[in-house]
Order: sequence, then C-alpha cells, then structure tokens
Amino acid sequence: MISPLIRIQREDFSLQDEIDALTAGRADIGAVVSFTGLCRDEAGTLAALELEHYPGMAEAEIARVAAEATTRWPLFGLVAIHRYGLVKPGEQIVLVLAASAHRRAAFEAADFMMDYLKTRAPFWKREHRADGTLGGWIEAKADDDDAAKRWEQAP
Repeated sequence: MISPLIRIQREDFSLQDEIDALTAGRADIGAVVSFTGLCRDEAGTLAALELEHYPGMAEAEIARVAAEATTRWPLFGLVAIHRYGLVKPGEQIVLVLAASAHRRAAFEAADFMMDYLKTRAPFWKREHRADGTLGGWIEAKADDDDAAKRWEQAP
C-alpha cells in the first residue's frame, strides 16, 4: 500500500513540481489526475478568504480519508495539499493528485478525496470583503454533502 503525501501549508504550491515529484522514476504510472481549487472572487466582493485549521487534527483526518482511498482504488500515489491563512481571489487553495496505472481509478480517487475535503476536513473559512468588513464563518453547502454521500456505498 502507498503512503499518501498530506501537507497543510501557508505558502502556495506548484502543480508541475508536485506531479514531477509524484512520478519521478516511475514508468508504471499511466494516469495522474489533478484537481486544483482556487479562491473565487464573489462578484468583486471578496478581498481574501481566511482559512483556519487545527494543526495535527486536520492532517490526521485527511490522512485517514487518503488511506481509505488507497484501499478503494489501485493507486501508485496520492497527494493532498491544503493551504491556510489569507488566500486572495485567483490564488490556489487545494491540490489533489491521484496516480494509477489507469485513468478511471485516478479520476475516482481524486473525486473521492475532494468530496471529503469539502465536507469533513476540519477547516474553517471566513470572508474578508473588499469593502473592509469581515464576514462570518462559511457553512458547508448541502450540495457538497450530497456529493460526498455517494461514496458511503461500496465502490
């Protein structure tokens, strides 16, 4: 079984650097699926998104879900990077990479990871608005919860 790479960091990340590290020296990988989540500008009203987490707990929860992904799909590599701190519109927030011999396993594992990162990873988000005001903490969306429910059944 592989050991997923989990990082929670303030600084930005490079998609290409992460793919290169994941695939270095590997001729058995036939597919790498990536998902990069960006901070959206909410119609010009957002100055930044503040992301907070409990160090240790967030990594453990993401690692638990990543370990589940490695038992569900035949993966050769799995990476989950999530930023914290103030992230401005257009900047990267999250990266998931899934590597496998075949595309279907990589697509499904990446989709699974993102559904769970959106619904269960212990992160809190708050808007810093362009007008200088501070928004409340953002609640999870029902459609994210619905998307994650499909993984409750066996793959």
